[in-house]
Amino acid sequence: MPDFRQVRRRCALLLPVVLLLLGAAPGPDRPVVDTDRGPVRGVGHGAYDTFEGIPFAAPPTGPLRWRLPEPVRRWEGVRDAGAAGPRCVQLPVVGTGGPTGSEDCLYLNVTAPAGRAAAGRPRPVMVWFHGGGFFSGAGDAYRPDRAAVQGGAVVVTVNYRLGVFGLFGHPELGGAPDFALADQRAALRWVRANAERFGADPHHVTVFGESAGALSVCAHLTSPASAGLFHRAIVQSGSCSTTAPPRALLPGLGTYEPFVPERQTVADGALAAARLGCDRPGGVLDCLRRLDPAALATAELMQRFSLVSYGNDVLPLEPRRALEAGRFHRVPVIQGATRDEMRLFLAQTLAAYPIPDEGAYRARLAQSFDAPTARAVEASYPVSAFATPAVAWATVLTDASFVCPTLRDGAALGRHVPVYAYRFSDRGAPDFTGLPEPPDLPYGAAHGFELPYLFTVVPLTEPQRRLADRMTGYWTAFARTGVPAAPGAPPWPRDRNGSAVLSLAPGAGGIRTVDARAEHHCALWDARWPGVTRTR
Repeated sequence: MPDFRQVRRRCALLLPVVLLLLGAAPGPDRPVVDTDRGPVRGVGHGAYDTFEGIPFAAPPTGPLRWRLPEPVRRWEGVRDAGAAGPRCVQLPVVGTGGPTGSEDCLYLNVTAPAGRAAAGRPRPVMVWFHGGGFFSGAGDAYRPDRAAVQGGAVVVTVNYRLGVFGLFGHPELGGAPDFALADQRAALRWVRANAERFGADPHHVTVFGESAGALSVCAHLTSPASAGLFHRAIVQSGSCSTTAPPRALLPGLGTYEPFVPERQTVADGALAAARLGCDRPGGVLDCLRRLDPAALATAELMQRFSLVSYGNDVLPLEPRRALEAGRFHRVPVIQGATRDEMRLFLAQTLAAYPIPDEGAYRARLAQSFDAPTARAVEASYPVSAFATPAVAWATVLTDASFVCPTLRDGAALGRHVPVYAYRFSDRGAPDFTGLPEPPDLPYGAAHGFELPYLFTVVPLTEPQRRLADRMTGYWTAFARTGVPAAPGAPPWPRDRNGSAVLSLAPGAGGIRTVDARAEHHCALWDARWPGVTRTR
């Protein structure tokens, strides 16, 4: 089957040439907006317009590799914005293969309602940071037309440097500057400068993201460097306290912590440079910058440098500690998780590390927790209460790693700002991943499975489309007013302690308030697994 997305991009690239040959002037199907760096020509889609591949910073190549993003030069003439720019260098998420993408990748995409905004009612802006573990993904993988058409929002999706290109540290860099976050801040500054040109309000900017994108939002919430760049935040499946127990998925894995001390990243960078033959004092960075991107984009280096550093000017404190101390930007927050987050991750390891019976389940408990905690967890999650031992273990990991840490963060945030908590609960959500589903571990409402309800990804059933309409209404109303109150949708109460979480599922009564702390045994996890065990 042809890749119609690629076909559309190629057609978009050819269209300016065809128009020129025919002597046609740009029409409603090729809208032009004059940005602060020059005009761009987008593509009209009837009810909405897209402007893709707009550079928001200079290409971080050659001597600009591992430097903070610099302004892009102004261009002459009208720049075609009918196709996405190159994706950042990355490796395939699944399977083998070499790196794809380019270091010249700092591009963003704008989706806006067609026509002018009503007088005196500029549109809100929603800036999307994609997921992918900080080593894969791209902004153009997400089509936000539903938010633009139904929600009247201008949505910006952003590329940012990944892996070793985005989160490298070294003594000659003076630490680990978190270039990925710096790229995102550069995109937010672009939004501030250009929102009005797309009919949007630069004073109503919402940052939202899922997985690594949610961790990015958490970082901006707690980063002094991001002050004033946004006014609301949505955190989807990646809270400031997200962590996974040691040996949760494979025997050789330690505790997963997305935020690590800067000194750890710097030490890893010095070791990596020496292994690459770049260890001459004073010339390490020059040596590394001369290397071909393929020499750096190895599986080991892309994974090693996929953790965000704190203990620097960008993140003075570990983000979860910053929340506890009240040191974060005072903006309203939506945050939540899916009901079965960890099933997707566990499913990819079961063939190598199966959980065939109750004995294997107990062995997993003993390997990941101390003895008293293992006993307490088994009492709350007896294998007999689940369809299979694998489902039992995935439920343990989901509650310990995602749901309860998210609610814990919500309590810290809620002492200072409005917080609205959700749980995506549609266990019939479509699987858009293409990854094999083990017979003993159905995906259910797994990590990322809410995305087709906010972006145009795969077809939905009629009940699911109605849920998507409600979710889009909540998200865009929040972007507009700071309150997720959509016409015709059930009320979404503020959450203060995890007892008022909006469960999102299709069908009659599918959207309802639940006591998530009780349903997910969060008292147990708050007492037994508050979060962090250093293993590296």
